This record gives sequence, C-alpha cells and structure tokens, in this order.
Amino acid sequence: MVYETKIALTKKEILEKEFKIDTRGYRPQDVDKFLDIIMQDYGTFGEIIKAQDDEIKSLLEENLQLKKEIRSLSLKLDTLKESGTSNMEVSNADLLRRLSNLEKVIYGKE
Repeated sequence: MVYETKIALTKKEILEKEFKIDTRGYRPQDVDKFLDIIMQDYGTFGEIIKAQDDEIKSLLEENLQLKKEIRSLSLKLDTLKESGTSNMEVSNADLLRRLSNLEKVIYGKE
C-alpha cells in the first residue's frame, strides 16, 4: 500500500508555515484552510494505521495457523518414525520437500 501521495503536508511544512497578518492578527481564512489540510492528513494517518493494524492481525492469525499445522505434521512424522513399518513409507527427500514447502509458506519465499 502506498499512502505518500495522499499526505499533503510534511512536518517541515507545518513547522515553517507562515500566515499573513491583518489588523487583528492572523487571517482566519488562511488558518482555517491550513487546519483543514492538517485534519485531512490526520484522518489519512488514522486510515493507514488501521489498515496496517488489520494486516498485522491477519498475518499473526495466519502465522499461528501455520505453526499449528507444522506442529501437527511434526507429530505425524514422529508417529510414523516410531511405528517403523507403515503402509506409507516416508523418504528423507519427501520430508525435506515438505519442510521446504512449509518454510516457503511461513517465510513468504516462493
């Protein structure tokens, strides 16, 4: 997600903003316009934070599910190793391939 284009002001622009002064102080219209831009940016930041929080939550849930799957597969593998003889023989190459696929899913390497 790219949000930089939605943000109108930088910290430096906010800090260095100068308003025109009329007889009673700063021109309210200028200040109001500037505050409107800041409020819009503030809302955008809130949306960015919520989207990232949702994504983090989703990734944590996916990570937890994958860890459970790994645990389950490890238990099955241990059971097969302990049984010694089985209708389904598991070779080292099969185990390595399965582990490699799980690592790809967990770490996102494809």
